[in-house]
Amino acid sequence: MPAVRTVTCPTCNRPVEWSEKSPYRPFCSERCKLIDLGAWASEQHTIPGEPLGDGQPEDPDHEPPNGSDPSK
Repeated sequence: MPAVRTVTCPTCNRPVEWSEKSPYRPFCSERCKLIDLGAWASEQHTIPGEPLGDGQPEDPDHEPPNGSDPSK
């Protein structure tokens, strides 16, 4: 029988069995999963990179055709 892999919950550091027995993996519980989601939503967690512009065109008199977003 293969060994069961164990990982550490990124929120509380408890061991989590990496199997179907742990539906919130890599988190140990729904609570830890929601704490992590809240940290991303409040920008406590970020991915490093160059700052993005504000999405506004450089020319304030310029309007995108048909109301489309020029950043897409």
